[in-house]
This record gives sequence, structure tokens and C-alpha cells, in this order.
Amino acid sequence: MMNKQFEKAAKFIEKNCTADDFSLYLHRSDETATRYAQNMITQNMTGVKYGVRLNVAYGAKTGTSRINSLDETELKRLIDTAQNIAKLNKPDPEFVPSSSKAKIPKTANMSENTVKFSMEGMVDIIKKTVDNAEKKKAFVSGIVTKAVSESYLKTKKGFEGYDSSTSFENSMTLADNRSREAKVERSVKDVKDYSIKSELDQLNERFDALTEPKKIEAGQYNVILRPQAVINFFSFLLYFMDRKNADYGVTAFHDSIGKNMFGKNFTLISNLDEKDLTAAAFSGEGISARNVDWIKNGVVNELFTNRSYAAKIKAPPNFIPNVIIRGGNATEQEMMKKVKNGLIINNFWYIRTVSMRKNEVTGLTRDGIYYFENGKIKHSVNNLRFNEVLHNAAKNILLLGKEDNIAASTKVPTMLIKDFTFADTTSF
Repeated sequence: MMNKQFEKAAKFIEKNCTADDFSLYLHRSDETATRYAQNMITQNMTGVKYGVRLNVAYGAKTGTSRINSLDETELKRLIDTAQNIAKLNKPDPEFVPSSSKAKIPKTANMSENTVKFSMEGMVDIIKKTVDNAEKKKAFVSGIVTKAVSESYLKTKKGFEGYDSSTSFENSMTLADNRSREAKVERSVKDVKDYSIKSELDQLNERFDALTEPKKIEAGQYNVILRPQAVINFFSFLLYFMDRKNADYGVTAFHDSIGKNMFGKNFTLISNLDEKDLTAAAFSGEGISARNVDWIKNGVVNELFTNRSYAAKIKAPPNFIPNVIIRGGNATEQEMMKKVKNGLIINNFWYIRTVSMRKNEVTGLTRDGIYYFENGKIKHSVNNLRFNEVLHNAAKNILLLGKEDNIAASTKVPTMLIKDFTFADTTSF
């Protein structure tokens, strides 16, 4: 149901904005968050936050202003600021008028279970987390967050879209304040899909694996990437898959559409009908969401394209409403038996771009690495720095596990990848 405050604010903008064109984006988030550290609750926060953005145009001269209130005095200041900027600005050579009326898809982004989830339920999760840490003679810190969000976009040209969503998240780090530290995090649309037992099992496994890791040198290894590592690694595709940058030769996606760039085992899609995921119904610039097979069995089908560049190349604009990397049915045990030996990677962090032209990134492992041989885990090893090209790694996928809801809008599988390149070793 449309937020009445949004309707009132939109009518005020329509009445008082004198620019030739405008685009109004409103966001409301009702959040409850509880922080914990050193095995105790340290902070509880609850409240509503607003975000308001107004883009205006006089001809091709544009201006943008932002506030965090729906008060009419503030909305008036928002209009005046955006219009004054536009009047003083130079014409934007990439300007396109605001979006016109469009059909907005229906998405199932709300969960009543999450809306009704109580503070007592959040505290119970923290209690179980703290009890687990004390049994480990360690300390846990993290944050539990429940959010109910609403988004609204209104333009002078007739686009009007409203969407609402829920999310529940817990991020926790277990440490002994000496040498061991492991982290697990997960967000879901529906809190019933969150299992604190399952998350604590993962956390404990990673924490325990950090006991006296054996030294291993840099080189190429077969790797089993667990879901958190998969999304942290391949999420850089969401930066590189821009059609304009591809066409201008900035990224490795230049002249890639229709070509098998990723190998038959890699499929990246957006699906509005994935029942356990959220999917944005429209983008902040007024693009209606749709199902997209971005990369299908290795073949690049589409790259995301904003409205300005889409108009230039006479193609439909698009955006990424959610992220799904399709999986298979292989178990970790089957993966370990598929190759003679290798490493199981729980997570990556500090990932940075090495070369956009090559789709190459670098980063570090974290939260425990296991060395396996002849189908069995032998011991943990020290962390490593990787240097890898995203599409080359995808070509080397040997097996895929079942998809895992790693985030409210993201689902990825475990992957077995051969010859993953680690360029350097660490002392920890």
C-alpha cells in the first residue's frame, strides 16, 4: 500500500517545482539494530530514516539536491537548491528527460514474519551467540538488524513506482583476542529462513580451523569456494558489466555480447520471481525491472545500460534487480574427490581491482582455509593473496554445489575451480 507521506511529498513537489522536468526519489527505512561486543549487548538503535533526492532540469541544464526529511520547509529548500544549481549549470551532453509512465512489475519483497519479528527474538539470537562464544572461551561481536524499507519514484513525465521490502541480517565475528578471528554474516528476506544454529556451526568450524595453520606457498591450486567467497569474488562483475564502459574499451567486456566468455558452467541472472529473494521493482532513474539472463552458460547476453547511454545506442535500458549465480547438485565431498588436492576457501576480503581492461582483481582469504587431499580435509593453512581474472576463473569451474541465499537479494552456489592463482602468501 502506498505510503501517504510519499504521496503528500510528491504533490508538494509537483505544485512547487517550476523546472522543465523533475525526478523525485523517496526512501524510508524503519530499522531496529542491536550491537554486541565482548559477549554483551552494547547498543540498541531503532527509528525511521528518510532519504529524499530531487533531480531537476531546465532544458539540458540539471541540478540535484538531497535531504533526509519530508517536512515541507525542507522540501521547499530541496526544490530551491536543485533549481538554483540547474540554472547555474552548463548543459549536460548526456541529458535525457525523466522516465515516462511505465508498467511496474509486481514483486514479493515483503515478509510478514520479518515485520513482526520482535526485539525479544533478536536478543535470543544474541544470547545463543554469546553462549556459544563463552563455551569457546572466546569473544563475539556483531550486529543484528531488522529493516522494513519503502521506495518511491515520481517524475514529471509520468513515471510512478512504489516498492517495499523486508530484510533480516546478523553479522558476527568470533575472536580469542590473540590470533584467531572468524566472521559469518547472512541476510534474508524472511526471518524464518535464518537459522542461528546453522550460522554458529559455520562460525565454529571456521574459528576452529585457525588453530596452528600449516605454512603453504603461493601458486595455483584447485579451490572450493564457499558461497561467501563466491559472491565477494564475482560481485566485481557488477562493476565491470557496464555497457558504456565495455563499448569504450574500458573493461574486458568490449565486443563480448553473444560470445562465450565465461565457460559453460557459469550462469548469472536476475529473476524477479525467485520466491526467497528480494528484487527491486524499478531503478532509481526510472527503469522497470525485468528478468535478465546476463550470462547464460558462459555466453554474455546483456550488459547493464543506463537510460542515457541506452538512448544513444538505441537499446532498452536495464539494471540489476537481484543477483543469482546458478548452481548444481555437487556436494563438497564430491568436489574433494573430483581433484587430487586443493584448498577450501571460506571467504575473501580487501578485494581491489588490478585491471578493469582484464577483469582482474586481487584480495586476501579470511576466516580459515582448509587443505584437502584424496577426498579428506587434512589441516588448515595460512592465508593467501590471490590475483585472478574473473572470466578465466569462471571458465575453470569443474563442479557447482546447490545455491545458497547468502543475502536477501543474492543467491550463489559453492564452486570447485581448478588452477586458481594465489600470488603471495601471508604470515597469518
